[in-house]
Amino acid sequence: MDLRLLRYFVAVAEELHFGRAAARLHMSQPPLSRAIKQLETDLGCVLLHRSPIGVALTPAGSALYEEARLLLTQAERARVRVIAAAGTATLTIGTLAHSAEQAGTRLAAAYRHHHPGVHIRIREADFTDPTTGLRSGLVDVALTRTPFDQTGIATHILRTDRIGVVLRADDPLAHRDSLRRPDLADRPWFRLPDDTDPLWRAYWTQTTGHEKDGPVVRTVHECLQAVLWNGSVGLAPLTHDLPDGLIAVPLTDMPSSDLVVAWNKGDNSPLIRSFIRIAAAIYRADPIGE
Repeated sequence: MDLRLLRYFVAVAEELHFGRAAARLHMSQPPLSRAIKQLETDLGCVLLHRSPIGVALTPAGSALYEEARLLLTQAERARVRVIAAAGTATLTIGTLAHSAEQAGTRLAAAYRHHHPGVHIRIREADFTDPTTGLRSGLVDVALTRTPFDQTGIATHILRTDRIGVVLRADDPLAHRDSLRRPDLADRPWFRLPDDTDPLWRAYWTQTTGHEKDGPVVRTVHECLQAVLWNGSVGLAPLTHDLPDGLIAVPLTDMPSSDLVVAWNKGDNSPLIRSFIRIAAAIYRADPIGE
């Protein structure tokens, strides 16, 4: 199967909306819709139930989603090995949710200035892997958030952010100055997949034990849409920009989260060392980010 079509399908499957998937893929919606229809024709089955408010995966679509993610990961691993063997000057940066945007435009501009001949690749991971592919060798360096299992991984803290609970703007709690987790008792609380890094999952799903089980989410978009459509409890750093209709209220009994640059211990690549130095210097000069 065409890896490009599989990439398109995975984006639609995770966003559950053609418009958002098209924006994520930096393309317009009509060619994306045509590509998914072509994939359905090639496979001889319907992959998505379409409706005016979005899409839903059919059983066939769910099966393809799991297989497509594995195939794309394997293809990316092969690409990384080939580039490494060829000695091409490439740096692959892993990102998680909005971590690249949180790092700010100054980091990208400064690195391009110091290394104009280096090809930069960006790999966005989902919530199951907060290392964004470091441990599996898919990326060279990561912009991500703690806490996660740091065995074999080094980190440098760029910024520490307070965490807020994400609510609909019309929620009765939305206009409070702050909240605590007991205030959210009996609310549906989002869950992360079973294969998620245990430390990461424990941090983001801290509960009092009285909450209802909410939907399982893999991406920040799924989390925000669950809040918008189902009234689930979402969590996000207070520095995150939220879409219209959502608001973040500081959660005072939730520990802060660190925005970090991470890399594999023992990796002494000059490009990685330079990335770390530039990121650290920018955040010393501008600790609150862009």
